[in-house]
Amino acid sequence: MPLVERIMRPSLNVWTLLKYTPFPIILYGTGNGADKILDEMERLSIKIQGIMASDDFVRGQIFRGFPVQRLSELTQRYPHPLIVVAFGSQRPEVLRHICDLSYQYQVLCPDVPVYGSELFNDVFFDRHENDIQRALSCWADAASRRVYENIIRFKLSGELHYLTAVFSEKDEVFREILRLHDHESYLDLGAYRGDTIDEFLHYTNGQYERITALEPDPKNYRKLREHTAALRACQCFRMGVWNTNTDLAFAGSEGRGSSLQGNGKRLVPVTTIDTLFARRPLTYLKIDVEGAEEQALSGGQHVLRRDKPRLNLALYHRSEDLFKLPLLLKQINPDYRLYLRQHPHIPAWDLNLYAV
Repeated sequence: MPLVERIMRPSLNVWTLLKYTPFPIILYGTGNGADKILDEMERLSIKIQGIMASDDFVRGQIFRGFPVQRLSELTQRYPHPLIVVAFGSQRPEVLRHICDLSYQYQVLCPDVPVYGSELFNDVFFDRHENDIQRALSCWADAASRRVYENIIRFKLSGELHYLTAVFSEKDEVFREILRLHDHESYLDLGAYRGDTIDEFLHYTNGQYERITALEPDPKNYRKLREHTAALRACQCFRMGVWNTNTDLAFAGSEGRGSSLQGNGKRLVPVTTIDTLFARRPLTYLKIDVEGAEEQALSGGQHVLRRDKPRLNLALYHRSEDLFKLPLLLKQINPDYRLYLRQHPHIPAWDLNLYAV
């Protein structure tokens, strides 16, 4: 593996910039991400002057004690605001709108984890610097190393240009890296309602050997069954994936955000990759399981060594995923070549590890 330079962090982190900015701060967005950002702002005694939403979403709401207003209303009082993006989207028109705002105003996008409580800030970087630097050597090409460095700089600084500079489309991955063939045995972990099965069928021209799909959320599972009813050799299971076979608490009815976590109100069965494919080969594996990616990999070590399936792995749910998961995968099977791509999304969600 060639030697690579150490990652240099930005000179100022996003929370310091927010704490000492002379500009009035306007939060853009409401919901879970905005709550997490406001919680950290309150901890750091950072005050905001208002909360905005896109014009079509302003209906007189109150969020955290603030009326939700249009930007045009807020800029009448604060003509030179610092806008903090506090929601996520992959819709092209929304991404264009956020980029347009960044040309007119100072815009920051603080990184808060989807799951877990650890912020990817300077303290986190210092604590995990050795592993962060080690993971830089895991990547198989220069493009992946650039993505890795830029995402770390984005998480620390909140500066959107680090993120948007490494956007790439999934077509490049499927055609140049994964290169799926027409007799794949595919395991879809976190199948949701079948969108990633559709993606798989698109890149295999509808040809495959077998599809196995797991989705623990009852509503999503019903939609998944309906969506795949006409497919041959396709098995769907209302289960989660873990590092052992057991039952776990599950928080459902959250759409894509349904997850295995301790405060869930119902138990769901979970299994392992090694159990599912103990007696048959696996050629392609997708793991997007809302923060349980480490446990999924740990429960599939035998299959990952035996079959070395091509892998499509979400790398954005927890702050530590960015370095912990590639290091774990290389430990399980050092023969894997790892690639990292950031697909268009603000913030840095839809960040995926691909292994072949």
